Amino acid sequence: MKFDIHTHHDRCGHARGTIRDYIEAAIEKGLNIIGISDHSPYFSSEEDQLYPHIAMGKSEFPKYINEVLQLKQLYSGKIEVLLGVESDFFPEDVDRYRSCYNAYPFDYIIGSVHHVDGISIFKKDRWDGLTEQQKIQTKETYYNLIEQSARSGMFQILGHIDAMKGYYPSFSTIQTKAVEHTLKVIGEHDIAIEINTSGKTKDVGGWYPSDEILEIACFYGVKVTFGSDAHDPNRVGDEFELVQKHLKEIGFKEWVYYKNRKRMNVIL
Repeated sequence: MKFDIHTHHDRCGHARGTIRDYIEAAIEKGLNIIGISDHSPYFSSEEDQLYPHIAMGKSEFPKYINEVLQLKQLYSGKIEVLLGVESDFFPEDVDRYRSCYNAYPFDYIIGSVHHVDGISIFKKDRWDGLTEQQKIQTKETYYNLIEQSARSGMFQILGHIDAMKGYYPSFSTIQTKAVEHTLKVIGEHDIAIEINTSGKTKDVGGWYPSDEILEIACFYGVKVTFGSDAHDPNRVGDEFELVQKHLKEIGFKEWVYYKNRKRMNVIL
C-alpha cells in the first residue's frame, strides 16, 4: 500500500499545478492513495484572501471541496483520492475553523502550526539577536501550540512538527523538555504525526521530524503517516520507500492514513 496524504496545488498561490496534475503524478508513480490537502483559508479574516501567495481565498474553499469530490468519483478504480486540508492552528479561532470544516465530508484534517508569536516559523531572520533563553522560550511556545492543537480534537494528523528547523537547523539543538511532553500528549490523544519529506527543499535538508523525535514518538505509541508536502507534482510520493524502511529501523510496525476521519492501519 503506497500513499501520500499531503499535497498542495495552485489555489494556495505558491504551488505549481492543478489537483488533477497531482492525481496523475500519483498514478504514474504507482500510488494506491493520494490525499489532496491544500492550505486552509484564513477564516477569521474579513478579507476573502488575506495572503494570496500563502493560502486560498474563503470563496475558493467550497470550489476546492467540490473539485476534489468530483475527481474522487472520476478516478475511482484508478486511484483512491482522499479529501483533506492542511489547516493553520490559531487557538483563539478554533471554534470558527471547526465550524467551517464540519460542513464538509473530509477524510482527514492536518493541523499545522505555521506561526509563533505572530511570526512565520519559516521567517529566516526571526532568530537573529535572540538570547539562548529567548530561543528556548520560542521553541517551547511552538510546542505548546502543537500540544494545544492535539488537545483541540479538530485534527487527525499533525503536520511537520519540527518545521521551525527548516531555515534554522540549530533549532534541533535547543534543549527543552517541551518536545517530549508534547509527544506524550499527542500519543494520549491518539493523533498521528506525519513524516514529511519537504525538509529537503529547505536549508535543513532531510525530513520532518528528526530521528530523535521519531524515537520518542515510537516510545509513546504515537501513530505516523506519510506526506511529501508536494508543491510540485514531481514531488508526489517523494522518498516513500526510504521513509518506510527507516521507520522499520526505528521500531515502528505500522503507519496509517484516514478515510471519513477514521484511521486505517497499514503494516510497514
